[in-house]
Amino acid sequence: MELPAALLDALKDVQGFDKSDFLDAHSGVPPVSIRLNESKIKNAEAFFQGSDMQVSRQVPWCASAYYLHERPKFTLDPSLHAGAYYVQEASSMFLHYLVGHLTKKEKEISILDLCAAPGGKTSLLSSLPQVGLIVANEIIRSRVSILYENMVKWGDSKIIISNSDPVQCRKLGGYFDVLVVDAPCSGSGLFRKDINAIKEWSIDNVLHCAERQKRILADALPALKENGILVYSTCSYSTAENEEVMDWLMNHISLEPLEVDIPESWGIVKTLSSSGGIGYRFFPGKLEGEGFFTCAFRLMEYNAEEALDEFEPDLLSKHEKILLDGWLSLDNPLHYVKAENEVYIIPDDIYVHYTRLKNLLNIRKAGIHAGSLAHGKFVPEHELALSDLLNVEAASLTVDHEQALVYLRKQSFTAESGEKGWFIVRYRGLSLGLIKHLGNRTNNYYPAAWRILMS
Repeated sequence: MELPAALLDALKDVQGFDKSDFLDAHSGVPPVSIRLNESKIKNAEAFFQGSDMQVSRQVPWCASAYYLHERPKFTLDPSLHAGAYYVQEASSMFLHYLVGHLTKKEKEISILDLCAAPGGKTSLLSSLPQVGLIVANEIIRSRVSILYENMVKWGDSKIIISNSDPVQCRKLGGYFDVLVVDAPCSGSGLFRKDINAIKEWSIDNVLHCAERQKRILADALPALKENGILVYSTCSYSTAENEEVMDWLMNHISLEPLEVDIPESWGIVKTLSSSGGIGYRFFPGKLEGEGFFTCAFRLMEYNAEEALDEFEPDLLSKHEKILLDGWLSLDNPLHYVKAENEVYIIPDDIYVHYTRLKNLLNIRKAGIHAGSLAHGKFVPEHELALSDLLNVEAASLTVDHEQALVYLRKQSFTAESGEKGWFIVRYRGLSLGLIKHLGNRTNNYYPAAWRILMS
């Protein structure tokens, strides 16, 4: 791998940079890491024993994440499609440690993940116990579909998905406790994973990205409460996109840099900007992970909040709710919302946020798309089958690995049950989706767009 000479020259004075280690790391194989979905996997040891994955060790800054000895064929693992885990680069998982420590004394916080696709950081942050709401916003429309798919599989009903431009945040009136901006960048930290990124890299592109990052931050900051926390990150090594953006922030906005204690053994390089910003840089060769940079600030001053108008959706009738009997876990209070014949189930504490944000953001998902009402009957949706609102006692059919792959390829599927009706397809106790047994045949309701194509 031939790295850009201009990048190596620009990094020579950056704290922690060692050219020899850096080049050696880029000639090797990048590490593979996954993060378990703790709401679905209660026993990590048992899960790995029943899988083909071989764990080498735990990711030090994220207790639910593990390095693997080698990269398996994830696509052919039904557990991935059930949302049992997320394949995520280890360095970026540091946000779990950073946000977790900065908010550990809070009872319930709301997070806006501004540049959320494909969903790794959203699912990462949603697992923090103090998080009550997370809005996963994706600026680029074409990337919303993968964000939606990954969040449906993750199954967390407190995640709202939005496809909004950062400028829309100016009207949010200090709504969020935490604003995470994992900004679009020049991508030098991902050279090992994406060799095409080397061809696209240039100093001009770095400077272009830095200006875009500042615009995004300026537009999004009004969404943050006074004393709220801004987390900024990139997958770039360049100081123009990192330390210089920190300086720009501190010179234009009343921000206090925040710091967390980090064990020296982790290999993370702490860096200071000229204005006193505190950042954390990840170099391959010093740790098991790709190039990454992050920093955090507390917003000290904020203008008066704007009032948010509430949106009033249509609610289901009592009779319509009865049609959903047996499908939902009723551990938490729920709101039943109807749009034409489509039914959405939103936890009460998320519903309050949904009614306020609906008029200001382009909401693409809130709560769970449970299904539809047709001819006096309820037709369940795939999203319900994978969500944390599903009743664990719902009728199900257990399948083995081979049967699971047949189902996930949306091929002809035979149910052995003599009973007719809807069934949750389960693999290793995990829900994969829905089938309907009609007696003489079984209909496979796995989403066609998500089916496995790999042989």
